[in-house]
Amino acid sequence: MLFDLAFIWAGLIAFAVMTYVILDGFDLGIGILFPFAKSEADRDLMMNSVAPVWDGNETWLVLGGGGLFAVFPLAYAVIMPALYIPITVMLLALVFRGVSFEYRWRVQNKGVWDIAFFGGSFLAALCQGIALGALVQGIEVTDRAYSGGWFDWLSPFSILTGVAVVIGYALLGATWIVLKTENDIQVQMRKWSWWLGAATLVLIGIISIVTPLLDPVYFDRWFNLPGSLWTMVVPLLMLGLIWKFFTGLNDQRDLQPFLCALGFFVVSFIGIGVSFYPMMVPPTLTIWDVAAPDSSLAFALVGAVILIPIILAYTAYAYWVFRGKMDPSEGYH
Repeated sequence: MLFDLAFIWAGLIAFAVMTYVILDGFDLGIGILFPFAKSEADRDLMMNSVAPVWDGNETWLVLGGGGLFAVFPLAYAVIMPALYIPITVMLLALVFRGVSFEYRWRVQNKGVWDIAFFGGSFLAALCQGIALGALVQGIEVTDRAYSGGWFDWLSPFSILTGVAVVIGYALLGATWIVLKTENDIQVQMRKWSWWLGAATLVLIGIISIVTPLLDPVYFDRWFNLPGSLWTMVVPLLMLGLIWKFFTGLNDQRDLQPFLCALGFFVVSFIGIGVSFYPMMVPPTLTIWDVAAPDSSLAFALVGAVILIPIILAYTAYAYWVFRGKMDPSEGYH
């Protein structure tokens, strides 16, 4: 065909997953930070800051998972058995979190639902990081089917990536609160942003060092000339974001730290793409190995071309309508 449909769909699914991470990441991060708020009024304000957009953010998760099932069925059939436990726990955590979001406003004693909101956010973030680590370290495949054990996903590396995602999401949540609030809670979250930013960057650095050692292909991508001249753009971008992030915090700018924290995730995502491509299921199955027939890809692409711009427009409109600082006396809920 004139266009490589499998490559286009891999890009669309990667875009959906990345968009989910950067949008729902700060949403989950607010839940992770929930127990550390100084008062119930602060917790109300934190939750209200994402009330208009939190459910729409998860549309991208559905799009990524549904797209994987529809256009890369073999990848779905291999990845899901390998990650059943973390994926199931993540989905249950998101359900509990969503229920707590609604019930917390309708009961006298909010304590139980505060715990559910924190627990659901924490577990969802942890499981997402563990699933990512398990995918990066490789999935055992024999005769185009998963051949590993129930707990192959659990390893020191996957736990490390799980912790990194939890702390990274907390960073996104803290910088979002800096952007959306004023007064004492903003001062508190600005301090938290500094330490969470430092911890996130340390963990990104450790994972970046360990990842090339997991597979010779990864190592060649990053350290073999002349290809490494291109891959060095990734750490250079990260260095620029680090500088802007900390100067933004020190200069008490509200938007700059949040955008830079999002940038940490985007650049890290690009780094994963550098290591992975063209593999869809490392270390053996490529995009073209797991793709559906071209006729199916073309049919699904028609729907995606219509649907994705609508979702983008709705998302942009929602954030535009609810832009600006939160008013503690009003709220959005």
